[in-house]
Amino acid sequence: MPSSTTANASAKRGAKKDRKLSNFLCFAIYSANLAFGRAYKPALDQLGLTYTQYVAMVALSEEDNLTVSALGEKLFLESNTLTPILKKLEALGYVRRQRDPADERQVRVTLTQTGRQLLEADPGSSLVAATGLGDDFDTVQEAVAKVRDNLLKATKPFQ
Repeated sequence: MPSSTTANASAKRGAKKDRKLSNFLCFAIYSANLAFGRAYKPALDQLGLTYTQYVAMVALSEEDNLTVSALGEKLFLESNTLTPILKKLEALGYVRRQRDPADERQVRVTLTQTGRQLLEADPGSSLVAATGLGDDFDTVQEAVAKVRDNLLKATKPFQ
């Protein structure tokens, strides 16, 4: 049986190993996000879109006629960050923004036909295969979403 000194030394070595950047799940997810951005960039550059503009359009394709704040919640973006993105998409003819007639304080966003056609071309379709996950793709996507959701729950302010 190892002495407590040996166990403590072993624990310290383990702690040092744990502090390697490659052992941080948060860094793996962060760097994977950067890699996705790089992978999407050539296809989106041809369309004149950023990744954030693209995912905003994808979110609207799931549920159209959202308020800016509701769209921001889906994308984890504040309205003041999302508004310039939507203005650019509107200038490109992909979305329409208009005041909600029932509540003039709210702005509603809808995809235009041009925006829908762009998404039907599925500019990111090749990236599923590029991940190399094969049949594990859905499982990994669900696991990452679960990590995100659990962290959001854990960091909500106490009410």
